[in-house]
Amino acid sequence: MTSSPQAQLKSEIMAMPSWLRRSIGKASEISTVQRIIKQRQIHTICEEGRCPNRGECYAQKTATFLLMGPICTRSCAFCQVDKGHAPMPVDLEEPQKVAEAVKLLGLRYVVLTSVARDDLPDQGAGHFVQTMETIRQLNIETQIEVLTPDFWGGSGAGESGQRQRIAMIMEAKPSCFNHNIETVRRLTGPVRRGAKYDRSLRVLSIVKELDPTIPTKSGLMLGHGETTEEVITTMTDLRAVGCDRLTIGQYMRPSLEHLPVQKYWTPEEFQQLGNTAKQMGFSHVRSGPLVRSSYHAGEEER
Repeated sequence: MTSSPQAQLKSEIMAMPSWLRRSIGKASEISTVQRIIKQRQIHTICEEGRCPNRGECYAQKTATFLLMGPICTRSCAFCQVDKGHAPMPVDLEEPQKVAEAVKLLGLRYVVLTSVARDDLPDQGAGHFVQTMETIRQLNIETQIEVLTPDFWGGSGAGESGQRQRIAMIMEAKPSCFNHNIETVRRLTGPVRRGAKYDRSLRVLSIVKELDPTIPTKSGLMLGHGETTEEVITTMTDLRAVGCDRLTIGQYMRPSLEHLPVQKYWTPEEFQQLGNTAKQMGFSHVRSGPLVRSSYHAGEEER
């Protein structure tokens, strides 16, 4: 007798190693943030992606806002964010809503990310800039990191369009520019549908060309079948384009519709990779099973 999809996923969750099971934090801290973002009809990747660290980050006055709706125009095989149908119209009041939420929550460090919006003429770069400017009007001391898509798709696809969109955001002077390469070159096709390994490296390269003083950051998500040698090669490629900061975490399957986990890397393996990254010259490294792109992001600026 074949078990139901729900039972299969529950079995997978139960089989996860002990180091991947942790409390999500104080309910009061999570509910406060949830109430404020729900009232304003805005989104955070902390909630949409069910991040295991959200309670800890909220307590540290850090949060990651998901701009331009919760529906992505791409269909990466690992991602929790909704996709596969028409995205929502961009909420022109979203920058003000996010800025007010930042003020109410007393956030010291904000990460702005977004779904891929290949349907928009500028891929959403202008919306990033407007949100950054509005946050600063109400929150002078708050630092802003951006975690962007590759800005490649849509009607203005190509290297010149990509560079122009990145330049728009760079002119707004983020505290850090983050773009995740996510996986190794060999696995980019099946894991990151619609993305290209070299295209992601180019994003980070363009940022350094435009302003070498702004830190760049990227993230790797292990568990798709990559080897240690491939991970080290990817880190080498990131350093070659001047990437300053790195996060390395474990992929956890959100549902049976997503790619299965090929391997659970141990805390010791993450520590070894983190040590290697530091030896390679990354200025800030976070490497651990539960590490995500924005984990302890604000600490890097203090």
